[in-house]
Amino acid sequence: MSFVVYLSRRTRSLRLLAFAAILIFIIYLLATYDKESHSSFRIAERLKKSITTSDRAAPILISGLGNFEPTEIEDKDGPGEKGAPHYLQASQQNDAAQSESDYGMNIACSDEISLDRTILDTRLDECKHWDYPKDLPSTSVIIVFHNEGWSVLLRTVHSVLNRTPNYLLKEILLVDDFSDKENLKYDLEKYVEQFDGKVRLIRNTRREGLIRTRSRGAVEAKGDIIVYLDAHCEVNTNWLPPLLAPIYRDRTTMTIPIIDGIDHKTFEYRPVYGEDRHFRGIFEWGMLYKENEVPKKELRKRKHNSEPYKSPTHAGGLFAINRKYFLEIGSYDPGLLVWGGENFELSFKIWQCGGSIEWVPCSRVGHVYRSFMPYNFGKLAQKKKGSLITINYKRVIETWFDEKYKNYFYTREPMARFLDMGDISKQLALKDRLGCKNFQWYMDNVAYDVLDKFPELPPNLHQGELRSVAVNKCMDTLGHGPPSLMAVQHCHGFGNNQLIRLNAKGQLGVGERCIEADAQGIKLAFCRLGTVDGPWIYDEDTHTLLHKVHKKCIALHPQTSHLSLMPCDTNNAYQQWLFKQLTPKW
Repeated sequence: MSFVVYLSRRTRSLRLLAFAAILIFIIYLLATYDKESHSSFRIAERLKKSITTSDRAAPILISGLGNFEPTEIEDKDGPGEKGAPHYLQASQQNDAAQSESDYGMNIACSDEISLDRTILDTRLDECKHWDYPKDLPSTSVIIVFHNEGWSVLLRTVHSVLNRTPNYLLKEILLVDDFSDKENLKYDLEKYVEQFDGKVRLIRNTRREGLIRTRSRGAVEAKGDIIVYLDAHCEVNTNWLPPLLAPIYRDRTTMTIPIIDGIDHKTFEYRPVYGEDRHFRGIFEWGMLYKENEVPKKELRKRKHNSEPYKSPTHAGGLFAINRKYFLEIGSYDPGLLVWGGENFELSFKIWQCGGSIEWVPCSRVGHVYRSFMPYNFGKLAQKKKGSLITINYKRVIETWFDEKYKNYFYTREPMARFLDMGDISKQLALKDRLGCKNFQWYMDNVAYDVLDKFPELPPNLHQGELRSVAVNKCMDTLGHGPPSLMAVQHCHGFGNNQLIRLNAKGQLGVGERCIEADAQGIKLAFCRLGTVDGPWIYDEDTHTLLHKVHKKCIALHPQTSHLSLMPCDTNNAYQQWLFKQLTPKW
């Protein structure tokens, strides 16, 4: 009996030890719980749902022509064929000027070019030898337009129909953002009837702007993948399969074609990038879109020069994405107004919430870059005080940036602090629900090359109007781009041309540009990439601005009002300047 009692006691002791071990393990798990890792797991479970590369066929580089390559080369003669420039006659120049004024591009020239014109194949030679999976997903090409030129809009449609495998193209969805030009009403409805449902037209009942209209297009689309194109594009040879293949592999990947340029005056089609160099999207701290050569560590991840590569962001106009995934991550922030910043919002959201962005060298699309925006935003612009684009940028950075990086934005755009960005609580809740990583993770792992060109910004010592004591006028860019001479104008308070800032390292700037000096005078100039310092010292007591290298001060000529460097005279009112903090007038 004593032996049995011993075993019983021994068993109870082992049970207690086991229970204690389990309890210690649970406490350890709670103590070491990593919210971000857990969030990433939740994202993978809820959003990714993708089939891995090993489960689905990847593109294969072969010696012959790839399986989607055309067997016949388009060859026609006529205005603009092969992407050549087309020049109007002298008698047509008035029409050309009027159409440029109306549309921001020479529609009179476009009207003389075939809707089915040929263009040169601008791809890398290697691109012709890729075999892509045959069961790629169906695609809706979404084209948003507002008062677009007839021939430019329809050439976009025709190029997609002519250069896309029919069984992959579910539809072309034209979304009209409340155009008021007559030919875009009944005439367009009649025109698309010839395509037997392959081209659909839907219309907004009021002006919504590009961003919200694109979101509507995603809801209305019928394809598995949605591809957004601007309404003034021409797709190139075999453009779609390379965009679809990375999404076929992983549904959380967004793909970007390489954009060629179409001249807005002559409609010449030409590459923008050199053949042997790859670029990707980045940004500077005022949230202006920039591009940088792809870092070698990214290029080394690929076996072939024509393969896709990762990019922190994109220009915004042209991309492909899984439709359901796009809707699952909230499409675009509905609080963004009209246009601007949506490319960053979507890029940060995709990367920080578990997805990725790839640029695709074998997909080329031509795009007309307008000379100016030919229409205003009407009532949409009246809803907010200040720049709509800057308001959008503020929404984006307040949602996705960490505090440190928010300060860089406000250093570059100090007036943004006064702008009403609206309520972002739903966006912050979405960010939490998706378990998104922070912005520091994004900078460390994705956008690490941003800091090479645009280093962390020192704080501003002064910002606002820079007034001449002598004449009570303000230093002004006159709306000119660099390089150009600065001048003085009547001070007008709230305006970017007179919003001067001086940072703690001596850089004097206006927006993303710098103020420098040479023998000609005081100039607006391009800032030296990769630097944030400058030569200027402002003396609070004498109100002079000293150039440390030239050892002279900024002076206003009494007769000519020319700005230049002169030997410093602290008693001369024409060398005295006062910073006045700008505040909005509303």
